[in-house]
Amino acid sequence: MVKKEEVEEKLALVIDPELGMNIVDLGLVYEIEIAPKTEGMEKVFIKMTFTTPACPMINDMLNEIKGRLEEIKDLDIELTVVFDPPWTPERMSERAKIKLGLV
Repeated sequence: MVKKEEVEEKLALVIDPELGMNIVDLGLVYEIEIAPKTEGMEKVFIKMTFTTPACPMINDMLNEIKGRLEEIKDLDIELTVVFDPPWTPERMSERAKIKLGLV
């Protein structure tokens, strides 16, 4: 069974090109749920956002996210992008806040 940490590790390889930080530390990943295995595949539900709905890199980043997650075998991925609640800098990890000079 895939673990949430394994999914987070793959997501953390995706870097927001404007901020130079990974999407997990930026707080763009709101939720990761893993459902029991059916038909040989595990279903992974991911809810995430972007810093703004007008982000010009959304499609490129979504393609990279899907590519990274496909590196984990036997996953059926359902990725949902939401803008409610809106992203705010408070969602960032301490490491991201320090790197971006917010702390």
